[in-house]
Amino acid sequence: MKCKIHIHLLNELFSQELADSTYNGKESADNLRYEWEDELEITTTVQSVEENGNTSYTLAGYDENDNLFSYDIPEMHLFEIHSEGNPVTYVGASKSILDHCSHTFEDNSHTIRIFLKDYEPMANPVPGIFIASKSFPKALIR
Repeated sequence: MKCKIHIHLLNELFSQELADSTYNGKESADNLRYEWEDELEITTTVQSVEENGNTSYTLAGYDENDNLFSYDIPEMHLFEIHSEGNPVTYVGASKSILDHCSHTFEDNSHTIRIFLKDYEPMANPVPGIFIASKSFPKALIR
């Protein structure tokens, strides 16, 4: 099974009324629905996808001095993607910056859609993971 992840940063200035009255309900160059869109794809065989609306995410790695770090980021909405022969992959966002999300399974393919609010600063330390700035570990900000 395949898995595609679509991530959208909503444009809070988008006007559906303007789109309806001027462009048959569609966005235009001066009235964009999203500030940006990104698409990720899991290239290995996906066995399952689990959604958890209130969990923590462990941000781990090495700093510039090759010292190992690990921080638990609370209040995350995560999708846990299990693939054949690979470690679990996580995608998701801090609950405070998440507008809405969905997971569908059709035609032997998983699709995850994540819509982010654009008015709160955030970090994207790992592809598919978005952490609100207020939740990001201060020790990693230099």
